[in-house]
Amino acid sequence: MRRVSWVFRMALVVGAGALLVTAVVAAIAPRVWLIANAHEETPVRLPAFAELAQRSYVYDVQGNEIAAFEIQNSQPIEFADIPRHVIDAFVAVEDNEFWQHHGVNVRSLFRATLSNLATTGPIQGASTITMQVVKNDYMAGFERDGRYKLLQVTYAVRLEKERSKEEILERYLNTVFFGQNSYGVAAAAETYFGKPVQDLTFIEALFLAGLVQAPSSYDPIINPERSRARFASVLDRMVDDEVLTEAERLQVESEFVIPERVRRREERAIARTYYSEALRDYLLNRSTILGDTYEERYTLLYRGGLHIHTTLDPFLQARAEEARDVLPDNAAGIDAALTAIETKTGAIRAMVGGRGFEPGQNEVNLALAPSQTGSAIKMFILAAAIQAGAYFKSFNS
Repeated sequence: MRRVSWVFRMALVVGAGALLVTAVVAAIAPRVWLIANAHEETPVRLPAFAELAQRSYVYDVQGNEIAAFEIQNSQPIEFADIPRHVIDAFVAVEDNEFWQHHGVNVRSLFRATLSNLATTGPIQGASTITMQVVKNDYMAGFERDGRYKLLQVTYAVRLEKERSKEEILERYLNTVFFGQNSYGVAAAAETYFGKPVQDLTFIEALFLAGLVQAPSSYDPIINPERSRARFASVLDRMVDDEVLTEAERLQVESEFVIPERVRRREERAIARTYYSEALRDYLLNRSTILGDTYEERYTLLYRGGLHIHTTLDPFLQARAEEARDVLPDNAAGIDAALTAIETKTGAIRAMVGGRGFEPGQNEVNLALAPSQTGSAIKMFILAAAIQAGAYFKSFNS
């Protein structure tokens, strides 16, 4: 009898508990459902890529390039305009499984993680090209803590879902830093080899790709020996990956010359002049053509990729410079300057500011600097006055 009573009480307790749980669930379930569905279910997307800084160019009346303005040497180029062998060189050096993975090379990442945990030496990297784009475009200023790499991996996978491989590689080749204020492969081709990216050889492209890992440390102009050692390491890897044969590697090592100075493409080797400095001053300080504030004007001139067409006549400019050079050098410091203006339109056709513009030494533009008018101009003023009908009375009459 006692056993039956105990079973009954147990059943009663279990039943009451079940009813209580059911009541609680029934009461809160609608609220939980509302909370669970209160968020926006549209997938989170990465922001669009920021606009790239572009060099602004200045032209004379005949379309000749006479000046350029830039903060950083960045010359964006479309993927279709980059030779295939240049693309292959960067993929071979930086991420040889780029066309196969989905943003992250899992094997390399796992191997690098184990190596970094097992040693106190230099940390191995396993960043794919996609991960490098993510780091440069979306993760500037992020703390390099344990969460950083996880976020980088997450963003890289997401970026591969939103952008094509060609778009990602184009962004990488336009933004990666090569040292010497050069951003992007087009700027690097000009800086180190003095040529457009279309004229780079496969070996030259391999050399540039080798700089990306540590552009300041491997800068051939500042650290030629370290740069040469890095290039040798790149060539060894190309042999291991069967991109080059051993004979080809030896030939490259014997013939390739490490860049020794910063270069400009010959057609774009433009020096600063009195005219270009006067134009810069006008656009930044004496007009609002480029914006209402100085910051707006500066950003547009130095980053906006402007094509500025001026009224300067190259033929008249050459004649003006010849006229100035008639004055011989002298110990008295006497100099000559002129500005040729088309009176009907106000167009400046030529400007010579003095002996010769030298950055940091001789930058004063005498053609624009305030100075007293010489007596030689008096006859022109009097002639204009008489032509206008002015009457002059003699003091002797």
